[in-house]
Amino acid sequence: MDNLRIPGPTPLPDEVLKTMSRQMINHRGPEFKQIQDDVLTDLKKLFMTKNDVFLLTGSGTGGLEAGVVNTMSPGDKVLSVSIGVFGDRFAAIAKHFGADVTNLNVEWGKAADPDAVRKALQADPRIKTVLVTHNETSTGVTNDLKAISAVVKEFDKLLVVDAISSLGSIEMPVDDWNIDIAITGSQKGWMVPPGLAMVSVSQRGWQAHAESKIPSFYWDFGKAKDYLAKGQTPWTPAVNVIYGLEVALKMMLKEGLPNIFARHARIAQSVRDGIKALGLSLFAEESHASNTVSSVAGSNGLDTRKLVKIMREQEHVVLAGGQRTLDGKIFRIGHLGWVSDDDIKGFLSSLKKVLPQAGFKGG
Repeated sequence: MDNLRIPGPTPLPDEVLKTMSRQMINHRGPEFKQIQDDVLTDLKKLFMTKNDVFLLTGSGTGGLEAGVVNTMSPGDKVLSVSIGVFGDRFAAIAKHFGADVTNLNVEWGKAADPDAVRKALQADPRIKTVLVTHNETSTGVTNDLKAISAVVKEFDKLLVVDAISSLGSIEMPVDDWNIDIAITGSQKGWMVPPGLAMVSVSQRGWQAHAESKIPSFYWDFGKAKDYLAKGQTPWTPAVNVIYGLEVALKMMLKEGLPNIFARHARIAQSVRDGIKALGLSLFAEESHASNTVSSVAGSNGLDTRKLVKIMREQEHVVLAGGQRTLDGKIFRIGHLGWVSDDDIKGFLSSLKKVLPQAGFKGG
């Protein structure tokens, strides 16, 4: 079996794989209602929220679109804080639906400065909503969301957060940090396949929903809430992914959030230490390096595309390359969800063996 070390989809525990092979059930029946109720109860614990939480059948990007269409109107002033590809995508979605987006673009590899967010909000009091990516997998950087949220709330703005690759792996207490809309995806730290976006909506989020003028149908939070009262989803859900999620959440609660966060931090540090010990250079500024994905610069003759290919074909270790302007310049290592110290030891051993074959002359 390949050692899947990409930022998502992530490997699945045997318990999750087994439960997903169950026969289908009536998604309008009492058995599904019980499963969904259990899943949402557990999700609220892991989101650390008392807000409404919904299961949306779709990708993480679908969840981002839902966050936009449920809270904005054409012409609304929006501040987009972007530190990479997925921050840019969030801004592009808002622009597509007619929002007037001000971009706060940060050099890739670095985190956003909360004071820069403050200055942007001071410069334009008309801004109603702030979009932030908590953890940017394209660069391997985690924003200081707690500090950014404090600034956003100084100005009493709506805060919509892409937490797709952070929630469930990196500390992000939704209520304590005053996150109005938090969006995550099943294929990341939640240890289940792609197919679900999970979102939480605060009271402030519901106020924005009531005022929103962007048309929505499939992604409408209002429909999701109405159907949830009946124990259903508005549209046919990804039933077998929800089977898996129910089991994965029980595993996570058994491990405990503090232990999950500590495990991800420990493993991420092992990756960074191992990378540097091999003579490689980290791409992300280490003070804000992600605990779910590490980015490594191509240096000292290293051909990152060739490395990714050799690792996959020879060592059966699947890595991710760079995206857009970072294509061919970095490679990325996913270490989130169902990942252990032994997985990383095996990865580093394979990497050491392959580096010279990919042109690396350091170390």
